[in-house]
Amino acid sequence: MRREELIARLRALPPQRRLITALDVPDAPAALALAGRLGPSGGFVKVGLELFTAAGPAVVTALRGQGREVFLDLKFHDIPNTVASAARQAARLGAALCTIHAGNGRAALAAAAAALAAQPPGPDGRRPALLGVTVLTSLSGAEAEEVAPGGGTLPERVARLAQLAWDSGCDGLVCSAADLPALRRVIGPEPLVVTPGIRPAGGSLDDQRRVATPSQAAAAGADFLVIGRPVTQAPDPAAALAAIAAEFA
Repeated sequence: MRREELIARLRALPPQRRLITALDVPDAPAALALAGRLGPSGGFVKVGLELFTAAGPAVVTALRGQGREVFLDLKFHDIPNTVASAARQAARLGAALCTIHAGNGRAALAAAAAALAAQPPGPDGRRPALLGVTVLTSLSGAEAEEVAPGGGTLPERVARLAQLAWDSGCDGLVCSAADLPALRRVIGPEPLVVTPGIRPAGGSLDDQRRVATPSQAAAAGADFLVIGRPVTQAPDPAAALAAIAAEFA
């Protein structure tokens, strides 16, 4: 499937189907129970490092069995052959989205992108989308400078890594909504953008540094939002998700 067609199909999903609930829980039973509390409209869920390390590929299969679409957020970072093989495995599991660190380098980004582009469409008619991770939303400018000295300001780093990911064949990006308006001026409207660090107005920031409300993220041009604790720790996760969807629409 061509990149342009895949992005168009993902953007055509209704707003609530473009909200991704982060299942940052320690085991498969907790993940499946939480996913069940999201209701039928909470179709997209994120499986990250904690859950995947605890439960492995089987949890992705189980969530797919519930009818959920899975954002497999493992942030691949390895040599080109290894990340390409990991991307193919993500496709075989039925992941809808997967991630790779843009700092992995052009060869690895291109290898993973080529591996996914060659995959046949799944039951939903799509192949997985590959998203480049620019700078983690938990990092401040000083911390980014500490791990990679001389890389410029935080916006400059984000823009450079985003352009590299797109030019290397990635389908889109993961970046902070705070970075997105300036980033769109650099990369244009084509790349799909998934935005973490979403907090409803007045909500706790927790350990995030650069956050946005759902309406701010929508105005900035985000296509998908990743929401964790504001939904997963709510008394009624399905209601919390619906409220965020109304603000994102």
